[in-house]
Amino acid sequence: MTCVLLGGIREGDIRHDVSVGDITATPILDWGHDDVARLYEDIAEGAIQSAQEFLVSAHRSVAANIRPVYGLDDRQPVSVTLSRERGSCSQRLAIVEALARRRGIATRVRGLVLRGEFWYPRFRRLHAVIPKSVLLAWPEFLVDGRWQDISEIVSPAVVSALEPFTNTGEETLFDAIGRAPISWGKSVSCDCLDFSEFVDRDLGTFESRDVLFEEFGQTMSTPVRILVDPVFRNWSASG
Repeated sequence: MTCVLLGGIREGDIRHDVSVGDITATPILDWGHDDVARLYEDIAEGAIQSAQEFLVSAHRSVAANIRPVYGLDDRQPVSVTLSRERGSCSQRLAIVEALARRRGIATRVRGLVLRGEFWYPRFRRLHAVIPKSVLLAWPEFLVDGRWQDISEIVSPAVVSALEPFTNTGEETLFDAIGRAPISWGKSVSCDCLDFSEFVDRDLGTFESRDVLFEEFGQTMSTPVRILVDPVFRNWSASG
């Protein structure tokens, strides 16, 4: 039985209004911090011309330098994640967003409430304590005049021999977007990883992940998160 006591997600608007996005720093996306600035300069030094090339390089840099762990604090500042050199999928996605905003690329997030079963393969012996619902902030970027989600931007233009995402072992969701687009929608006809069966609710788009988590809360309630995050944020997600 899936645990419902650990969940911290609050009820809010059934669907949020469409967001126009933003490039300003936030408490989570603190791109003015020295650590974020240093990573940005390292990436920007390369032969990068377009916004898409920058985002691809940013994703690859985070994948290579930030160790995947099961951190639970979705509101952790990007600078803290960089200083620890480890982070959850959500925390690593936030780094890419912060770098994009520093570059002048507008970002927003889509709020998705996923069924906890999505993580069953990764936590085979902990099904009983996985929350029934998990809130995911899925980044979108304004590139070439249109909003595109992160997997559209950083995945290869042509996907061949698409392997399924098992949500086990070394490959995390953050890693998977580097090899194939991901669809959270219910009707899709494309070469992509289709996770629509795990989506309970699409909350719409939000100006930032800060706004999403302020309105709906985080997956884990604050007392539980404070208690167990010190363990989970040091637990490697790469097998």
